Amino acid sequence: MTPAPEPETRIETRGRAGWITLDRPRALNALTLNMVRQISAALDDFERDAGCAFVVIAGAGERAFCAGGDIRKLHGQGRAGDHDAQRAFWREEYILNVRIKRFPKPLVAVVDGIVMGGGVGLAMHGSHRVVGDRALFAMPEVGIGFFPDVGATYLLPRLPRRLGAFLALTGLGAKAGDIAALGLATSFTKSADMADLLEALAGDAAPLEEILARFTSAAPPSALMAEADWIEAAFSSYDAGAIRDAVERAAASGSALARQAADALAKKSPTSQAIALRQMEIGGRLDFEAAMTTEFRIVSRICVGHDFYEGVRAVIIDKDNAPRWRPAPGEPVDSEDIDAYFAPLGKGDDLLFGADR
Repeated sequence: MTPAPEPETRIETRGRAGWITLDRPRALNALTLNMVRQISAALDDFERDAGCAFVVIAGAGERAFCAGGDIRKLHGQGRAGDHDAQRAFWREEYILNVRIKRFPKPLVAVVDGIVMGGGVGLAMHGSHRVVGDRALFAMPEVGIGFFPDVGATYLLPRLPRRLGAFLALTGLGAKAGDIAALGLATSFTKSADMADLLEALAGDAAPLEEILARFTSAAPPSALMAEADWIEAAFSSYDAGAIRDAVERAAASGSALARQAADALAKKSPTSQAIALRQMEIGGRLDFEAAMTTEFRIVSRICVGHDFYEGVRAVIIDKDNAPRWRPAPGEPVDSEDIDAYFAPLGKGDDLLFGADR
């Protein structure tokens, strides 16, 4: 028998809390357009509900909060030429990211597993981000010919010691201690205490801050911060070649992380890395809405290009891990080509907010 479809998202009220559960555990809670719409509608309802003091968003299962968007589906839509469907997903997802960033009530993301891509957009822009031992943050998009989106243009340049640029260009991950040290988490709770925390959030009458403090522990040490000196030195440049050379020097000095980073830089899409580097260069000057407008411009061009489809083929579909990037690693990336990704879209096509609309 064919298994029943997963419900995707569960929306509930638990005590004083509006409760959103991402409920696709077999798919690592990967985000679909239907989920985006359900979450958006739930936030509208919870904002209007005078009895709702705060909102909790969590992922079902123990493996992931949300591992990203449904890349296979987006890839299939693009291959079929249905770019309107792709853009509809990204448009509504990015609007939801802004909704979360500007939500007027406390929004508590509870992350005790993988949080990547689209999951970062759900978890990292709210007022409270609680992480557990199993948390793993990453923006690995450059490895599939995509780019760090869902607010990464705003978020990553603001991380300390140029670690945002490191994460964006290499696609490497940050563990729980790193997430806390980077300021991406507002508190750390041991995985063993997570069930009790969720129970308290659902039923305890104490103030939210008091509940969170009761379950807060010291975070583990940060391995990334321990290597921040060479990371900051290497990734302070906005020249991709200079970054690669600096990382290679750090690797030659004996840093295993630098060796891992150098290998990653050599394998990812050169175009995606150039886009990510430009995001890191300009993102610190943009407000959140402008960052999301920029990302929609980029994604509207990427979805009609080459590298995204080749990257998904190589990494997710065929799994041969041998993408044929255009241009290939070692070949120059035309700066004017990168400029074009950031240019305004045609009249009525840009994703605009507030007074810019």
